[in-house]
Amino acid sequence: MESIQFELIGQVGMITLNRPQVYNAFNREMALALQSRLDQCAADDGIRAVLLTGAGKAFCAGQDLQEVVSENGPSLKVILSEHYNPVITRIRALEKPVVAAVNGVAAGAGANIALACDVVVATESASFIQAFSKIGLIPDSGGTYHLPRLIGWQRASALMMTGDKIAAREALSMGMLYRVLPDESFAEEALKLAGRLAEMPTRALALTKKALNGSLENNLDQQLILEDRLQSEAGATDDYREGVAAFLEKRPARFKGK
Repeated sequence: MESIQFELIGQVGMITLNRPQVYNAFNREMALALQSRLDQCAADDGIRAVLLTGAGKAFCAGQDLQEVVSENGPSLKVILSEHYNPVITRIRALEKPVVAAVNGVAAGAGANIALACDVVVATESASFIQAFSKIGLIPDSGGTYHLPRLIGWQRASALMMTGDKIAAREALSMGMLYRVLPDESFAEEALKLAGRLAEMPTRALALTKKALNGSLENNLDQQLILEDRLQSEAGATDDYREGVAAFLEKRPARFKGK
């Protein structure tokens, strides 16, 4: 059984973490396969949005600890530098919207990979756990970067130190998520959201992502300069011309991501 499933649904590249027998916990094979699929989505112009989800009852339980403790298992340094960090940098650099559809528990690195995505939706029964402190580790996979910016320093610090499980509705109220969706229609609605983004002016969405990435480090003057440059790029796209024409002609726009 492949550890990563991939399906092209319209203009959406759907990536499914597929080790349900261990709640989609990461081993080296799955981490490298996910990187490969993200690269494929980045390179294929026919893919205009990415949907990341998990098979079975969980989104991702984080690292498969059986791999770590095995005789020839990778070191923590290798796991971060070769497995998780390249996944996070690929998600943030991917010039297409990435939707995380959290269909169950998201723990450890699994939670932080979800939170690195552009839009996070969760099923009613999903939960999030910064599980690292329970085994004497620190949060990784960008967790110490993204989570405080999403929910604030105090809440992030508490969740990381206590390892408390947070239900989807509570995560939503904290600002960790975009939406919580009903269990019975979750898969359909998450795909519908990704499909909607794929039909939008995806070059502008990619530039919006660049602006948001920059805002995490820039001061106001630097961010205004960045917005100026990116807006000029957006204004030179076919989608901008189509969007203006459609508005003036009072018709739906037909964006092509160019």
